[in-house]
Amino acid sequence: MPRTPNLPDLDGGYSLRPVAKAILPMVIEAYTEDPESARAALPWLKNDEDITRQLSDMLHDLEHLSNADRVHFWSIHDQENTFIGLIGLGDEMQLVHSHYNLGYWVRKEFRHRRIASNAVDAVLHWLESRDSIFRIEITVHPRNEAGLITAERICHRWNGQIIDEFIGIELNGKTVPHKIHVVDLPRV
Repeated sequence: MPRTPNLPDLDGGYSLRPVAKAILPMVIEAYTEDPESARAALPWLKNDEDITRQLSDMLHDLEHLSNADRVHFWSIHDQENTFIGLIGLGDEMQLVHSHYNLGYWVRKEFRHRRIASNAVDAVLHWLESRDSIFRIEITVHPRNEAGLITAERICHRWNGQIIDEFIGIELNGKTVPHKIHVVDLPRV
């Protein structure tokens, strides 16, 4: 089973490193800068529970699971080791034949620089290089206009498709409609 690899040298001088518990202080700092976007990217966070503990548990679980090929999560860093965000392949799928769901979160000051797009491309290239068949989901809340645009661009670059109907996703006890985008690898 492949471990989550380092994906160095992305366009723009960024790199993807397997998520580790050691980045917790950087993740907390990024969270406090913009809790709203962090909660949009990590909708399972609970308002009435300690954020530090929840983020610590998340990083611990992701680091542990990265060896099992169930999930693959990376932290995004620049050349000065600044924490820019997270990108990952999770195991919470909505469609029966999917293998991973793709999610990402980029800190506010680093948005609109194609960092998320470059990171997505690096992750999908890595999956494609594994010589297996994968179906990747990207779920986006229909009011997240930037997220919808990004998902559509990913589908365009990777020959993906947009599922026409909304899919209800359970978040903190509520069913929330989402658009699902699907990318099948290898590309045809």
